[in-house]
Amino acid sequence: MDQLLYMSAKELSRLEIIQKLADKRMSQKEAAEQLRRSVRQVKRMLKGYRQEGAKGLVSKRRGRPGNHRLREETRQEVLDLLKDKYSGFRPTLAHEKLVEKEGLKISDESVRQLMLAE
Repeated sequence: MDQLLYMSAKELSRLEIIQKLADKRMSQKEAAEQLRRSVRQVKRMLKGYRQEGAKGLVSKRRGRPGNHRLREETRQEVLDLLKDKYSGFRPTLAHEKLVEKEGLKISDESVRQLMLAE
């Protein structure tokens, strides 16, 4: 029951449909239509539900950091440069200088986000 506390509303509604499917009160096709997924995806969800219960419907990536986040070393280097060398610069110009002069591979949006956070 603990796992239900951490499920989003979307996951809870998905759980309800998969439970109906597991109890044979609904066909795979009906479940697929309601979930807006393919029958193949519904079969995969049902398999996860049967093996792990409600936990099988929750993303395995939950709680883990994203793959595309900025490395901590790069983040700190950019922050140091922004404070020292490029302190009066706006995000777009700071990004251009970080790429041209410092050779860093970072997006302008990442620079803007870092500047906002500081």
